[in-house]
Amino acid sequence: MSDSDSEITQLLDRWSTGDAKALDELLPLLYHELHRTAGAYMAQQRAGHTLQPTALINEALMRMNSPTDTPFKNRSHFLAAAAQAMRHLLIDHARKKNADKRFDPADRVTLVEGAVSAGPDDVDMLALDDALARLKAVNPRQERVVVLRYFGGMSQEEVAEVLDISVPTVARDWRVARMLLHDWLSGDTED
Repeated sequence: MSDSDSEITQLLDRWSTGDAKALDELLPLLYHELHRTAGAYMAQQRAGHTLQPTALINEALMRMNSPTDTPFKNRSHFLAAAAQAMRHLLIDHARKKNADKRFDPADRVTLVEGAVSAGPDDVDMLALDDALARLKAVNPRQERVVVLRYFGGMSQEEVAEVLDISVPTVARDWRVARMLLHDWLSGDTED
């Protein structure tokens, strides 16, 4: 464990015991990684999204609040929790936006084939969330691997550390989960 990782773990321990100042010391050490994760999330959103990476980080940290109930074990554990909080924020944001649209007839989209076409990089956060919920029901560990790799931007080694599994298991779970999600999101399969 490097000096930086050791310092981060100590700050996380202090924060989990109620020391609010520890978070102020912790954030500068992890801000670059948090911003990278938030930027990756935002890159998957539609153009003109109202949230910015910095706002996403701030909202996620407010949601995480104090970890007194479940203390973070280390840097990777904290970053995984932050990635999960960011994902949930974007899902909540998408649900609210869809709920707002439901009542505005001007925003209705026809179901005529070809009338509206999403770009190849557009990700429907609600459809993805539904597919991840389906994956979680089938294999919760694979769902966690996807969240940590895709949304958290973690390497296979980091995911293995957080989930306490081997790197080959992470690679296998990642490969299978991606195939399932692709099938479910593209509508290629009924099961």
